Amino acid sequence: MRLGVLFSGGKDSAYVCWKAMQHEDVACLISVISENEESYMFHTPNIELTRLQAEAIGLPLLVQETKGEEEKELEDLRMAMERAKKEYGIEGIVTGAIASVYQATRVQRICDELGLWCFNPLWQKDQTRHIGDIVDDGFDVMITGVFARPLTHLLGKKIDKHLVEELASLEKKHKINPAGEGGEIETLVLDGPIFRRKIIIKDAEAGKEVYKIKEAGLE
Repeated sequence: MRLGVLFSGGKDSAYVCWKAMQHEDVACLISVISENEESYMFHTPNIELTRLQAEAIGLPLLVQETKGEEEKELEDLRMAMERAKKEYGIEGIVTGAIASVYQATRVQRICDELGLWCFNPLWQKDQTRHIGDIVDDGFDVMITGVFARPLTHLLGKKIDKHLVEELASLEKKHKINPAGEGGEIETLVLDGPIFRRKIIIKDAEAGKEVYKIKEAGLE
């Protein structure tokens, strides 16, 4: 089956892309770039780097811009998925949704309207186990957004086995979602089994909540 992957450049979308590529034909990546940093639907920190990631992976990227207005942004998502169906012949959509009913139901509705299958490979997966699997499977992931006070010290850090253990501990102590499904963290994938070339950060600035990458290239 020809599939399009909703791709934010973060750990979940990169991981499900890899899973899909093991069994199906991934025809394209689909990124929605929102003007609104508080978007209900879409990842925003360093989203512009999906273009570089797509080049590193070797897949075409379909980009759709949106103002990020609640619910109205779904029309832009629909346009992107419709374009992917027309331009790349996709038959289904893959998402990295784990626990967000808000996001999953809206993507499913659009898929139903367009006659596309909707695949959520990570749905209801244990979040600590999921992060551990990402590390074990060789993904190089950086935390580029932190929006929960107990996690502020993690901004700019790479996710490794020690950090997975720390997130599991913080989950017990503060009831946070270790994979960031509550909006606690955002991530950027720099390398992994789907990458032909590695992302190299050349210039970056750590703010209060976001690790802003100003310049990046390919190794």
